[in-house]
Amino acid sequence: MSMIRDLRAAVRPSLRPSLRKNSAPHSGYDTTRDPSASSAVVDCAVYRNGSRLEGPAAPTPHEAMLQVREEGGFAWIGLHEPTEAEFAGIAREFGLHPLAVEDAVHAHQRPKLERYDDTLFTVFKTIHYVEHAELTATSEVVETGEVMCFTGRDFVITVRHGGQGSLRALRHRLQNDPELLAKGPSAVLHAIADHVVDGYIAVAEAVQDDIDEVEIDVFSTPAKGGRRGSDAGRIYQLKREVLEFKRAVSPLLRPMQLLSERPMRLIDPDIQKYFRDVADHLARVQEEVIGFDELLNSILQANLAQATVTQNEDMRKITSWAAIIAVPTMICGVYGMNFEYMPEVEWKYGYPMVLGAIGTVCFSIHRILKRNGWL
Repeated sequence: MSMIRDLRAAVRPSLRPSLRKNSAPHSGYDTTRDPSASSAVVDCAVYRNGSRLEGPAAPTPHEAMLQVREEGGFAWIGLHEPTEAEFAGIAREFGLHPLAVEDAVHAHQRPKLERYDDTLFTVFKTIHYVEHAELTATSEVVETGEVMCFTGRDFVITVRHGGQGSLRALRHRLQNDPELLAKGPSAVLHAIADHVVDGYIAVAEAVQDDIDEVEIDVFSTPAKGGRRGSDAGRIYQLKREVLEFKRAVSPLLRPMQLLSERPMRLIDPDIQKYFRDVADHLARVQEEVIGFDELLNSILQANLAQATVTQNEDMRKITSWAAIIAVPTMICGVYGMNFEYMPEVEWKYGYPMVLGAIGTVCFSIHRILKRNGWL
């Protein structure tokens, strides 16, 4: 039972680095493949009774399987963006289904869980929060990658696509917990699922801060010379990024529920119950992402409504000044007509009277419009 109690601590870091602005990048992210590597294989090892077996410094997948057949245990092979030629030999060695192999090589798959004979094929979308000093209409908020996992009785093959989502730190944590790793490939699959969902939780917190920032900007008083409605581009860009986040989270919920509820020969019963915990965390993130989408819809509508109100206020001001200007225009237009017999044309005080009448009427109209909030 001590192994079960330590399961969460083994697959989660004790302290998550902050993903907010001006923070250090997440230590679990690997930006590029080692240029000195001669193949897509990042790591290859054999584990028995929870310990990494001694062997060649860099065994090939074929050597790892020979070692498994001779000494027992299971092999864990990690690859990064393999080509068809690089993956063909591994697929033959482990008897992987051609459809799953095609998905693993070409990537851009929906999160899913499929079973091919005695192999489970699981696709995870990894999410990385992109740090930015200021959210703009062109800011990239989230960056996606993929992790495919082939799980068999005596092997785990992980295929990673994208410049982030490295599993190196996760492998080291599992190697430091032999009791957990002794549960076999299903323990590795759970650790990967938990690692990916933990990343979702951290990114959701960072995205929430961005949404809060936009919400404050939209509903705050605009700066002098600023205009309401100018945040629509930022809101729409953030909405697009949240949609990308949603596409990674929502399809994964059903596979996690299947792994936690349906008995499977390839999943250790002691490990299966902990997939329920992963599914619960994933469901919470899904609710948050759906809430983000709805909140951004409301913020966008409020922003557009404010822009409409601003336009209406401008039109009222223009109309008000047009009404004031209409008075002198009308009077001057009347007295500008070239008729010989017109009232007050030859009167000594006619001109001052007309100017006074224009000023009085214009001032009265201005007071009335201002009192009614038009000016």
